[in-house]
Amino acid sequence: MAPMGIRLSPLGVAVFCLLGLGVLYHLYSGFLAGRFSLFSLGGEPGGGAAGPAGAADGATVDLREMLAVSVLAAVRGGEEVRRVRESNVLHEKSKGKTREGAEDKMTSGDVLSNRKMFYLLKTTFPTVQINTEEHVDATDQEVILWDRKIPEDILKEIAAPKEVPAESVTVWIDPLDATQEYTEDLRKYVTTMVCVAVNGKPVLGVIHKPFSKYTAWAMVDGGSNVKARTSYNEKTPRIVVSRSHSGMVKQVALQTFGNQTTIIPAGGAGYKVLALLDVPDKSQEKADLYIHVTYIKKWDICAGNAILKALGGHMTTLSGEEISYTGSDGIEGGLLASISMNHQALNAESGWKKGRGMCHYEVGEEQRPRRGWKRRKTAPGRIAEGEYKAASAVTPIIRNSTLVSDA
Repeated sequence: MAPMGIRLSPLGVAVFCLLGLGVLYHLYSGFLAGRFSLFSLGGEPGGGAAGPAGAADGATVDLREMLAVSVLAAVRGGEEVRRVRESNVLHEKSKGKTREGAEDKMTSGDVLSNRKMFYLLKTTFPTVQINTEEHVDATDQEVILWDRKIPEDILKEIAAPKEVPAESVTVWIDPLDATQEYTEDLRKYVTTMVCVAVNGKPVLGVIHKPFSKYTAWAMVDGGSNVKARTSYNEKTPRIVVSRSHSGMVKQVALQTFGNQTTIIPAGGAGYKVLALLDVPDKSQEKADLYIHVTYIKKWDICAGNAILKALGGHMTTLSGEEISYTGSDGIEGGLLASISMNHQALNAESGWKKGRGMCHYEVGEEQRPRRGWKRRKTAPGRIAEGEYKAASAVTPIIRNSTLVSDA
């Protein structure tokens, strides 16, 4: 008998129980959804803090912590790169052709390094946009936790935290720079890189050399563990250029700086930037300028750009424009990188005009040859060797220049 003479019908009890179960189901499913979402972002599945960047709107991240994690990510990725190369089982395949017709290669070193680097950064900073060269397989997620320890060398250079809005941050990862050279076992060119851009401007850069275990890092208006060299040769510079996508860069460099200029073909954008710096690595060549004239991806250059900027150097397009690390993942205008030089004067000296490089003339256009050059005619519509489009093209006569071997 129910209290006060109220009789409970079996139907009413059943309805009440079903309502209760419904409430519990919605509460529990919401909890699971939140946990699944956290896992999908690379957060800690055990319920711990995902890292300094929270999931709420208006979240901030500490750039000093981002630098520490970026260094760790580059090193962890480098361990995978080194392990795969030393196993001599690369599982090499082609992703297609570059614009210059070279094979765009990928190996298991690229994939495994990318996995380590991406998920370490995403676990720690789940609300930050991360752009990476390689595809991220959502079915092969890995939760990699940071121990929250900032290395002493970073604490020494950067004493206080530097908070910025998480929504203003974009991370660029190159899990294996110089893949072509990696497949050829030219190990000195290989790097792993992380860059952090704030509102499109590069502010943190990390370049790690897996085989020598050297790591360079820098923060704009913060500090660095690398520095510029004491002197550079601006009149007859040593110029480092790409060995696999050189385009007309050798001709442009020799035309601009004279036939006593030394050209150093090298692999990897990270390696080329380090060539401009005071790097305690015996395998690292030294250069005064880095020039590239063809299309290049932002994950290849962002880390180097940040490091140069932090040290007072410059990296711009050949027409002198600053590079924005938002939007598309590549730049069309080539690049010029320098440090401790008059960068603006170098841009002007190169003769590169906005929207049109030394290697790209419109059909039928007359280009006045500069000293040391001869004119070579090509038929309208035909493409001359080493040029993209030319009807009246110019070809350099190179005398007494030094060309360092590719290897």
